[in-house]
Amino acid sequence: MDLATLLGIIIGLALMAISILLEGDLMLFWSLSSLLIVFGGTFASIMVNFSMNQVLSVIPLLKVAFSRQKSNSAAIIDTLVEFAEISRREGLLALEERAQATNEPFLQKGIQLIVDGTDAELVRSILEIELVFLEERHRIGRQIFEKMGALSPAYGMIGTLIGLIAMLSRLDNPDQVGMGMAVALITTLYGAVASNLLFLPIAGKLRLKSDEEVLMKQVMIEGILSIQAGENPRIVEEKLKSFLAPADRETPQRAGVGERASEGVTVNA
Repeated sequence: MDLATLLGIIIGLALMAISILLEGDLMLFWSLSSLLIVFGGTFASIMVNFSMNQVLSVIPLLKVAFSRQKSNSAAIIDTLVEFAEISRREGLLALEERAQATNEPFLQKGIQLIVDGTDAELVRSILEIELVFLEERHRIGRQIFEKMGALSPAYGMIGTLIGLIAMLSRLDNPDQVGMGMAVALITTLYGAVASNLLFLPIAGKLRLKSDEEVLMKQVMIEGILSIQAGENPRIVEEKLKSFLAPADRETPQRAGVGERASEGVTVNA
């Protein structure tokens, strides 16, 4: 669980609730009709804008946003350096079985390509095409939440108009006037909160996670091509570490070959 995401939402809602309690009754800000207008209308528009499969991907995307993914960049680099050492000692064919023991399909595919004798430019082309479509899938996922962030304030305004119309149609009944005004204002509040505390921040978190995953895929591509070229393992290590921030460039502790081959990164495509 990514505590930053969860705590951010909880703290935001809690601070708003405390602010309301300091000024009055919390139940004054509860409106089922406002919730239906904002969230119901937003999801309805998402269903119109995207395909059903894309809409259904919202739940897995939420799992990604709220899950904590460890950065295994050091482990991946260490694995690639070890593969470079094995390749120089035993040849590329010795990598096939070891690559299959990892839990990273992208790395497995790249190693299999060079073991099969595929031309280096073709290897790069195949892996980069896969990376492009990975980014596209991630982009669509982010786009769903960005669109929800844009639509929810608009539905808040729609709720405001509904409330004002209800209020103006009952000017002869003061009680109904107050109810209509409450719906008008509360719906605007719900739309603004949903957009700025939920949908847009989740889209931002998905972007960060996507960037991290794409970076690791780029590290794998360079490592795989360096192995195919027969480069010195030390050169491979230095080249791959250049992808990382200086603070993350500590030389990883070398594990045994079998141990390292089982290390990897499990990422969401």
